[in-house]
Amino acid sequence: MATTAKHLDLPGGDGARSVRISSPDREMWPGITKWDLARYLAAVADGFLRAVGDRPVTLQRFPQGTDGEEFFSKNPPKGAPEWARTVICTYPSGRQHPQLVIDEIATAVWAVQMNTVTFHPWPVRTANADNPDEIRIDLDPQPGRSFADVVTAAFALRDLMTELGLTPWVKTSGNRGLHVYARVTPDHEFLEVRHGVIGIARELERRLPELVTTAWWKEERGEKIFVDFNQANRDRTIAAAYSPRPLPGAPVSMPVRWEELSEVSTADFTVLTVPGLLEDHGDAWAGIDDAVGTFESALGLWDTDVGNGLGEMPFPPEYPKMPGEPPRVQPSRKKMEG
Repeated sequence: MATTAKHLDLPGGDGARSVRISSPDREMWPGITKWDLARYLAAVADGFLRAVGDRPVTLQRFPQGTDGEEFFSKNPPKGAPEWARTVICTYPSGRQHPQLVIDEIATAVWAVQMNTVTFHPWPVRTANADNPDEIRIDLDPQPGRSFADVVTAAFALRDLMTELGLTPWVKTSGNRGLHVYARVTPDHEFLEVRHGVIGIARELERRLPELVTTAWWKEERGEKIFVDFNQANRDRTIAAAYSPRPLPGAPVSMPVRWEELSEVSTADFTVLTVPGLLEDHGDAWAGIDDAVGTFESALGLWDTDVGNGLGEMPFPPEYPKMPGEPPRVQPSRKKMEG
């Protein structure tokens, strides 16, 4: 027998919203239901909206829970409520179509009704969907590296970004890594921002050559922490702050304070624990909107590297061939063919 639907009453732009959750007892993770997920988002609304508000969002959906099949919704799901808006986004192919914008928590809870688990916002605002207003640097540990190693890299990245006039903010990825963000004025389009991120990544690699790598091909990374510069590309997104992840235990990508980073464990932050932690300690990213820097110094790193003979890096496989890009051939395969 089908489970009776429930309604969650939430604040809205022009009054209260009542969002219907069908199959509320469906397990999205073992022991954690769709209703639990909806209530979680309502409980972390302020911090979550600070991260995703006024941005195009891609939805990662799991119709049968996180143990089942998944798919990504870039087009807004059918039946979106009248209060939900969209914005047109341009993709690497040049194709355009609308994406959902989450301006209020009721829209996010409706996305849970559509079996969304993870929210992937673009690094742009709707007023200018071509120029990022934040940079996101993904520190991805390769096998053999610990979370403590990632923390070491993150502190070095914090120092570098601060030297460049940026204010860095850190969050757990919800998995094994860390994400470091900085808000910037939207003065540069995606390709320029990517170049600045590559400049930062290369400088971090120079400072920590035994720990950090910018090698795009996995076979060249070894047991290091990969700085994923390609997350700065158009249509490449990272799980939002406070977004759940479809992994065992229902982990959350959690903002943390730098002074607490050495003491945290990613297992501390789940759909069940984060609302209480947020209530007790507040949002570690509460001041992010007031800390906007410029990207010129980071672009200066790129320019210096280009002057020293370092050029473009590989793009993701779904991208068209880009100007100056090296061949997209695995190094081992290139050797065999040579």
